[in-house]
Amino acid sequence: MSDRNKLVKDNFAKFISVGSLPELSVSYTPDTVGLNASDLIDMLTTQMMSRHLDLQSRVMQKQGQSFYTIGSAGHEGNAAYARAFRIDDMAFLHYRSGAFCLQRAKEATGHAPLYEMLLSFAASSEDPVSGGRHKVLGSKAHHIPPQTSTIASHLPKAMGAAFSIGLAQRLNFTGKLSKDGVILCSFGDASANHSTALGAINSAAWCAYQSIPMPIVFICEDNGIGISTSTPQGWIAANFSNRAGITYLYCDGLNLLDTYQAACKAEKIARTQQKPVFLHVKMVRLLGHAGSDSEFAYRDLSEIEAIERQDPLLHSAQLLLTHNIMTADKMIALYQATAAHIAELAEQVAEQPRLENAKEVMASLIPKAIPGNAENYQAVSQAQRDALFAHERHNLDKPQHLAKLLNWTLMDALAELPNIVMLGEDIAKKGGVYNVTSKLNERFGSNRVMNTLLDEQSILGGAIGLAHNGFLPIPEIQFLAYVHNAEDQIRGEAATLSFFSNQQFTNPMVIRIAGLAYQKGFGGHFHNDNSIAVFRDIPGVILACPSNGFDGVEMLRTCIKLAYEQQRVVVFLEPIALYMTKDLFPSSNAQSDKRGQKAQADGLWTSPYQYQTLAEHVIDMGIKVYPKAAKTRDITSNISSDGATDSASKAQVCILTYGNGCYLSRQAQALLAEQGIRICVVDLRFLAPLDEVGIIEQVRDVKKVLIVDECRETGSISEALVTLLNEQASDTELKRICAQDSFIPLGSAAYHVLPSTQEIVDTLLSWIALDGVH
Repeated sequence: MSDRNKLVKDNFAKFISVGSLPELSVSYTPDTVGLNASDLIDMLTTQMMSRHLDLQSRVMQKQGQSFYTIGSAGHEGNAAYARAFRIDDMAFLHYRSGAFCLQRAKEATGHAPLYEMLLSFAASSEDPVSGGRHKVLGSKAHHIPPQTSTIASHLPKAMGAAFSIGLAQRLNFTGKLSKDGVILCSFGDASANHSTALGAINSAAWCAYQSIPMPIVFICEDNGIGISTSTPQGWIAANFSNRAGITYLYCDGLNLLDTYQAACKAEKIARTQQKPVFLHVKMVRLLGHAGSDSEFAYRDLSEIEAIERQDPLLHSAQLLLTHNIMTADKMIALYQATAAHIAELAEQVAEQPRLENAKEVMASLIPKAIPGNAENYQAVSQAQRDALFAHERHNLDKPQHLAKLLNWTLMDALAELPNIVMLGEDIAKKGGVYNVTSKLNERFGSNRVMNTLLDEQSILGGAIGLAHNGFLPIPEIQFLAYVHNAEDQIRGEAATLSFFSNQQFTNPMVIRIAGLAYQKGFGGHFHNDNSIAVFRDIPGVILACPSNGFDGVEMLRTCIKLAYEQQRVVVFLEPIALYMTKDLFPSSNAQSDKRGQKAQADGLWTSPYQYQTLAEHVIDMGIKVYPKAAKTRDITSNISSDGATDSASKAQVCILTYGNGCYLSRQAQALLAEQGIRICVVDLRFLAPLDEVGIIEQVRDVKKVLIVDECRETGSISEALVTLLNEQASDTELKRICAQDSFIPLGSAAYHVLPSTQEIVDTLLSWIALDGVH
């Protein structure tokens, strides 16, 4: 089998020498598009650099020195639009953008782009982008957030970043992006079919259709194939040339003049009109998809050779020869000198250090905190607060349920942090499905509390883009089940940014999600989803789940501070069934009859609003201990710790739980207390990371530990707890009560697959009876 790498490398000099070059697709001259001879020589040099980096990466791979061979060969024309845009126009790029990055790097000082890119090939810890964690195209100095082998997942955040530029102007907010900035976003023709790409493009068009500024240029680099699957001829143009709200432009990406002219036109439309542009760039793909890809399995040799004759470097050589800018000999000499220089640099790179242990690898998982942010909370006067809460003046001193208390917490947070922006479906005037965002839009306006279109990928991606411009987004996912079609925006984008940029980029946010079960069977599994494993599986992401309003207030403030001061990605999971819950033993609950008294409203699951500024609030991610059964309406003593010394050590059983499980366990605790059985309930509160030290401390002197987990037995937090206790408290007897491994059905059938108060009581009675204690 022929070595296509060597053939493609040798073809440049071979075809120039014999004058066998492709015809130019356009006839205009460089000066007609605003370029001169030096500009074209510079871009050809960039194309050569990109090509030889690709070729060298494959040589390094064979020598065991490189670990990534998806290259840019055939796409080197993107050097032209790197020149057409400003260096401060943030660019979200796909993996065939080597020439773009090199061209942009030439505009900055203090960088050695060839050497630095080779460092990333070699996964060296000296790589200035990712610190050896991946071969990524990116640069803080060049305004290119790093991407890995992304397939369209970067489009939503690019759209969000573009939206943030106009939003910053409307709010008079000084963000990280220029007020007249433009966002670039490149992707392939195969990726254009992905739902994530289509959603982002649709969101941009949706905004533009309503005259909402959206200065973005979507650049579809169309090489006609996705790995081995061909794109139908004309498909991209047919699909995107007539989209409402979007200007469609086409250019020949093999021709630097045509590409540069089209890019300049796209840049002008996006910058001056603040409208989205779809720039369709026709290119070719050389050397297969990656080093391991054998094109002979799906392409005939004649087709491969025909494509290689359309090499963009050959087109650029023809361009320079036609306009007498450079001789053939000088181009060949430059080409060979570039190859030799890169080979020499590769030898140096091979000697550079790599990450040596897990600690070094994981050092960038957690973003760098911004200490100064702790001093930037805005003071809110009493008069301002009185105006904000004018509609609730008569309720502020009364005990309230979780939904109301979260609403008030958000009200105060929006006042104290002007960079908070809330976005989601129906959260504005409607106030959300459960009224948690009620009146926020009325008080702070539609630029800070806004409705989005129905697309969770765009909601989460849009939030990432907002964070790139210095906003603190609080996106809402209407139901837990709805996040699963967009979970990669958290897993593959938000959570990885600090890791793959070596802490240079962050996208802090608090993702509010209404979820979990016990909604009396309402809505089936689409509204009663009890699967949260996806969040716990993402390194660096914080997962919080309050069980009551008192904690909800404190935990939400903690989450906002974690995002604002420590730049963390936080998921705040709100149990829907507990939103409006007021009583620990509601009259409709059959369990209340077991108490032998007429059930009355007890108000034990309500709390007065404990106002405190974010600046004063102390971050607390620890567990909450309830050593005694609830007896009074005093929420302070019943829904918070009741004395650190009177803890699990005096209990016969310690229950570890969270969310609705805490509510059920507190019911069981009260029922068993009437029989003289002491149960300590521990509310985990933060499910990632777990407060392992606090948990072990609470169970240290307890013989029995019951885990009550409302999520499915397989993949639930209970598995992590069992592991933790077996490893660090091996003498403890363990049992767990979990939901069944089932989707949640409609109606009363839901309770057949979920834990219940009665199950907790029965389990504990039988377990304790075995010891002859009761």
